[in-house]
Amino acid sequence: MPVLERIQALVDSHPVVLFMKGTAEYPMCGFSAKAIRALEAAGAQQIHVVNVLEDAEVRANLPRFSNWPTFPQLFLHGELIGGSDVIGELAESGELARILREATQP
Repeated sequence: MPVLERIQALVDSHPVVLFMKGTAEYPMCGFSAKAIRALEAAGAQQIHVVNVLEDAEVRANLPRFSNWPTFPQLFLHGELIGGSDVIGELAESGELARILREATQP
């Protein structure tokens, strides 16, 4: 399957997807660590994490797919929310917890 189709399938099949460097348990950059901590603090329980360091094709093509140049990248229901700074701002305002609840409710 072409990489852009694989990315689309990932964001379509999980309500919350974080493309990051490393894993939730072992983030491999400060921005990814900040993002995963903010998501966990906001009550995210069903985060599908994609380690872009393990898939060079995804790492190379995700910025073209999302039109967002950096990692991490958070998608909720297939829609790009943003990167580490956006996630942090949403967390500080309390909006992150609200949109995560909405994204994961049946």
